[in-house]
Amino acid sequence: MDNRFNKVFPSFDPFNKEFSLGSHLIVIFHSHFSFHCSNKQSDQGIKSYIHLLKNITIKSSSDLSYALVVSDASIKNNIAISIFHVHIHNKPVIKTIHHMVNVTTTEAELFAIRCSINQATALPSITNIVVLTDFIHTTRRIFDSSSHPFQIHVTAILAELRIFFPKNHDNSIEFW
Repeated sequence: MDNRFNKVFPSFDPFNKEFSLGSHLIVIFHSHFSFHCSNKQSDQGIKSYIHLLKNITIKSSSDLSYALVVSDASIKNNIAISIFHVHIHNKPVIKTIHHMVNVTTTEAELFAIRCSINQATALPSITNIVVLTDFIHTTRRIFDSSSHPFQIHVTAILAELRIFFPKNHDNSIEFW
């Protein structure tokens, strides 16, 4: 019997030193992250959120150091479609569509975010990444290192960000 697969891989081991409290990406690079959730309780909260979103979109379309990432996922007839667009200076740079079977919408969305961050961090002059997603609460789970079923995507995203942030102390990522 082949036992090479009967072990805990480091990226899934909750006792791995990379998942200890002092090593969390959100702890090491806390000033590089921001999450912007809308207040859906009031019309004023929604209007304020839309206004802020317009401003960040305008800023990203006029600044070459910004990558604006739009990601989405949906499931129809048991087929998940995961799509993301990366725009720089108001021009589409990357568009990717993935079709997957037997996955949840959450997994498809995390996969889209994973791929988009991978693409955006690879662009040479990018210091600010703005991710627009309708899964903001799921996205917050990226920085929760506790064990959960989507840890493979989380680990891949965190690995990319561990390389991205030290390149420049001004590098940041915003989730809207």
